[in-house]
Amino acid sequence: MMEPMYLLENVRQIYGGRTVLDVERLEIQAHTITGVIGPNGSGKSTLMRILAFVEKPTSGRVSFQGLPWAQADLATRRHMAMLSQEPYLLKRSVQANVAYGLKIRGISDTPARVAEALKQVGLDPERFARRSWRELSGGEAQRVALAARLVVRPNVLLLDEPTASVDRKNSDLIQRAALDARNRSGTTLIIISHQLEWLQEVSDHILSMNYGHLVRVQ
Repeated sequence: MMEPMYLLENVRQIYGGRTVLDVERLEIQAHTITGVIGPNGSGKSTLMRILAFVEKPTSGRVSFQGLPWAQADLATRRHMAMLSQEPYLLKRSVQANVAYGLKIRGISDTPARVAEALKQVGLDPERFARRSWRELSGGEAQRVALAARLVVRPNVLLLDEPTASVDRKNSDLIQRAALDARNRSGTTLIIISHQLEWLQEVSDHILSMNYGHLVRVQ
């Protein structure tokens, strides 16, 4: 049987004596799309940070492609990318922002890869590559931030409310680009969103969370 991309067992996260996440068992298979829904404070973002290896759980076991959390070194973590609701951009050009992940990984063919990633998110490289980060609208900035993740062709792409602060046009383009990553590269997607209809359309599984627990898995 194929090793799951993620396996969580008895994972708990405690802040100041308060349990914010308590997951008995969760498997996420490679090349799938997993949607995550639930009210604010239900533990969704905490779960996402643990899956992104940004935050270590208080207790329990987390495995990524069979490797325990503690053995997931920098090289392993570079196979994943995370995009949050508020885009973070370097105070540089669009080209420099999108190319940054390639640069730190020592990947060449940068101009072609950057152009491809910008096209994936619906931005014309000829018009946008030389633009400063200051010249972007909120929706454009979010798409540039997504392009900066897509350009490295991650094995796992974690999206935490990626369309919550953008208009419908930008939301549709972000959603389409995320799906394109799975279809083109077999990227495993984990998406937190309040847009249940969209998650139902694209997800292989939907996790419903409340008070830090998985209350339903579809």
